[in-house]
Amino acid sequence: MTGAFPTRRVGQTSLRLPVLGFGTAPLGGMFQAVDGTEGAATLAQALDAGMTYVDTAPFYGFGLSERRVGDGLRGQSHVLSTKVGRLLAPGMTPAAAAMGWPEPLPFHPVFDYSYDAIMRSFEASLHRLGLEKIDILYVHDIGEVTHGENAQKHFREMAQGGYRALDELRRAGHVTAIGLGVNEAQVCLDALNVGDWDIFLLAGRYTLLEQDPLDDLLPQCVERSISLVIGGPFNSGILVGGDTWNYDAAPDTVRAKVRRLEAVCGEYGVPLPAAALQFPLAHEAVTSVLPGLRNRQELADALAWAKHPIPPQLWQTLKDQGLLHPNAPTPPSSSSPYLSPAP
Repeated sequence: MTGAFPTRRVGQTSLRLPVLGFGTAPLGGMFQAVDGTEGAATLAQALDAGMTYVDTAPFYGFGLSERRVGDGLRGQSHVLSTKVGRLLAPGMTPAAAAMGWPEPLPFHPVFDYSYDAIMRSFEASLHRLGLEKIDILYVHDIGEVTHGENAQKHFREMAQGGYRALDELRRAGHVTAIGLGVNEAQVCLDALNVGDWDIFLLAGRYTLLEQDPLDDLLPQCVERSISLVIGGPFNSGILVGGDTWNYDAAPDTVRAKVRRLEAVCGEYGVPLPAAALQFPLAHEAVTSVLPGLRNRQELADALAWAKHPIPPQLWQTLKDQGLLHPNAPTPPSSSSPYLSPAP
């Protein structure tokens, strides 16, 4: 390993994560197939750079990401998270491309948050990964964004059965930490009444573009010693020059705000993606930031943005223009928080 990042503790566990992690939905071919050789090289370079926290899920390529991640991590020092909530059944679904996976493995996902399904999913992930340990286990995509009118049914299934499986796995030492991996803050707040969680992976909801959880979820996480991993720091691509937001075409209001953010960053000579990547890490609840990376060029860009100096005046200007929550913590100096000692 030629690089290293500061680490932060996960909840009240013994586990520590590097502040910059590696999200592997793209390695499962999200929206666009990824060559296996390029994916392996990207993961290897990320590990060498110090991005030793790697997140995957059965849903990513219907097992493809887990297989590629396991092959890349075997024999390497790492922290690994995967997810439960979808069982993979044999047989390709014609809806795979519509789900975002143009070239997945020949399976189809079935939602199941019950006790038995969580146990089966955990064991199946170990087989696909070819690893003996999973460090963090997240309940994946449980909430109204994914399930609509069925959300309450699935949540009850998790609360009345699935959580017990997660807690048993944690108590037995098969996993070190448990949590949710979701794209909405409200379900994390709801889950606080279910049991004792160590960590939440929240994608796209605490970013340079939107900070609503600052008023409710983040204070609760600090009070309860629950760590946050921030996924989707680029909001599905809109903050890195793309045109998607929330995995769909960005509306005009979002595009307009991004143009204003970009203009302020330009005044200070800072790439917008650098500000987007560094902003979330300033909050004390945030343990790691997890961009999804498709190839070695995207990895090189992310590493450069993570280290780019940003003057504190930039953050204040964003607040003055109403582009950033007035109470949002921001990096206190021009030195990147990815280079600062861990709290």
